[in-house]
Amino acid sequence: MKALRDPKTGCPWDIQQDFASIAPYTIEEAYEVSDAITRQAWGELASELGDLLLQTVYHSQMAAEAGLFKFSDVVASISNKMVERHPHVFGNQRKTNTAEQQTKEWESQKARERGSAGTLDGVALGLPALLRAVKLQKRAARVGFDWVDTVDVLAKINEEIAELVEARERLTHNEVAEEFGDLLFVMANLARHMDVDPEAAL
Repeated sequence: MKALRDPKTGCPWDIQQDFASIAPYTIEEAYEVSDAITRQAWGELASELGDLLLQTVYHSQMAAEAGLFKFSDVVASISNKMVERHPHVFGNQRKTNTAEQQTKEWESQKARERGSAGTLDGVALGLPALLRAVKLQKRAARVGFDWVDTVDVLAKINEEIAELVEARERLTHNEVAEEFGDLLFVMANLARHMDVDPEAAL
């Protein structure tokens, strides 16, 4: 990558790229990895993972050029994070017995790392809307802000549909869009309660 971005001998296209122009490719490559796994196209997976790794190398090279960090810093960062979040493996903490228990401890560790940040802070704005909705809802549920069961969610959906119908008749387009968003948000919550991936279902 250093050779590709060499100002004198590198590739003109690679030289002119920056973080913002490469970011969409990073997202696309991650989806292509997911697609290969979904299709069980194991013969393609190594290549797709390589494409995704290239994105990490690309961003790291641009960061090194800007004096921000190096690829070795990226590797050290994830290595340190894995050690810190697995004290039951790398430290003296008692071994976790179940994956569910480990998930709770992982989330607690991430909350400590966030410090004073709010419960809903840190959920990436760039996530697909339905995925982001589910992640926000999971965060809210961990602090007790959730419906008890699916029946309650279905009742809320009916309420939101009624509000959308009413809004369609008397409100502006932007207000209708807001009501539609409310309905989609509750639908995503229903998917979470029914253990359905809304992105995959759609």
